[in-house]
Amino acid sequence: MPRITVVKDKRLNNIIDAPCGECKRSTKHKVLTGIDLTSRDEAEDTLIYGWDNEYQIIQCLGCETIMFRQSHMNSEDMEHVAGPNGWESDYVTFEEYYPNPEKNRTALSDDHLLPEKLQRIYTETLSALNGNNPVLTGIGLRAIVETVCKDQSASGHNLYSQINDLVKQNVLTKEGAEILHKLRVLGNDAAHEVKPHTNVQLGLAFDVVEHLLQGVYILPYHAKRKFK
Repeated sequence: MPRITVVKDKRLNNIIDAPCGECKRSTKHKVLTGIDLTSRDEAEDTLIYGWDNEYQIIQCLGCETIMFRQSHMNSEDMEHVAGPNGWESDYVTFEEYYPNPEKNRTALSDDHLLPEKLQRIYTETLSALNGNNPVLTGIGLRAIVETVCKDQSASGHNLYSQINDLVKQNVLTKEGAEILHKLRVLGNDAAHEVKPHTNVQLGLAFDVVEHLLQGVYILPYHAKRKFK
């Protein structure tokens, strides 16, 4: 039987970074109270499965809004990160906030400048994000990237190649392409694995998509009008 340990959070009044729905950005939050839960399922001193959960009530130090934070980490979900000695494995931390800080997110002020099909999928994805539908949001983010590639006539037999072609066209920077590849994987997980991502991940991904739309469509439109 797994052993579950309950520990009262000793990090009260600690300051952490968290997204704030009122401030519309990441801000400093104070931990008001919390509890940590730890579970370990072992056999002959060998870890079979383990997880760590944090449950906290936190308060924004800017607008003083209070919300609930939950984080989860387990022994099965790991990712490879670049370290000083090469690639290293690290545990993935999943975070959720209630109420959802991405709720009531507003659209780009000039989204009417987007091509019709692109504006439609952008609007539907924003609606899914505001409605706390993480799987549909992930699928929508990938669809936005696909639609941009198609509209820009990017060549390639798959989305990976098309994103790279946008770099050759000088539509994207190399760094921008790397971010879009992460969105591509996020969308694949949502579409094929029905894998939900956290509202923090989806909010950041949506920021990236909006930056792409502004750079490819909205800013060039205004530049042509104001710098004739």
